[in-house]
Amino acid sequence: MPVETAIHNAYMSARSSMAKMLSRLVPPKEVDDILQDTYVRLCQAKTTAHIKEPKAFLFKTAKNLAYDHLKRSNTRMVDDSVEAATALESAVNGIEDETCHNTATQQEFKYFCDAVRMLPTQCRRAFVLKKVYGYSLKEIAKELGISEKTVEKHIAEGIKRCTLFMRRQTVNNDQSNAYQYTASPKRDSHE
Repeated sequence: MPVETAIHNAYMSARSSMAKMLSRLVPPKEVDDILQDTYVRLCQAKTTAHIKEPKAFLFKTAKNLAYDHLKRSNTRMVDDSVEAATALESAVNGIEDETCHNTATQQEFKYFCDAVRMLPTQCRRAFVLKKVYGYSLKEIAKELGISEKTVEKHIAEGIKRCTLFMRRQTVNNDQSNAYQYTASPKRDSHE
């Protein structure tokens, strides 16, 4: 069995236990998001060879994400005037080329839309209701007439497939851009 499959299976079997653990650390409304972020982190890992105990790895990742969430919620208490000043300074200094950023963002959004379109119908419906419209698992289960457990599986599968698709597209795009720069015709010195 491939390591990715073992980790996916470990995630699905440990999900409820992780939810209980997380409910002691963060507000209940944040538990589902942290669980999904845990799965996304897992899918985004470049290599899984170092993971000897998938279940322990999942719990550690979920706990770290919960702590990060708590840190961020404490940081949000910062005065709005400081944030406004920072945003103004960033805009004035031109730290980021807006055109380049918008192009990259549009390309990523296109990849995401393509990835979602390729999901199986029921999986796509559950994924879109959760990620785009913010429905709870219970609301999605009611809307689609399936169990909450099935909704969880569809969303996890959607995250996994979208992440893999987008990763492949990014790699392919990077390779084609590299080819364009290296494959430009050389001019003859006699011209």
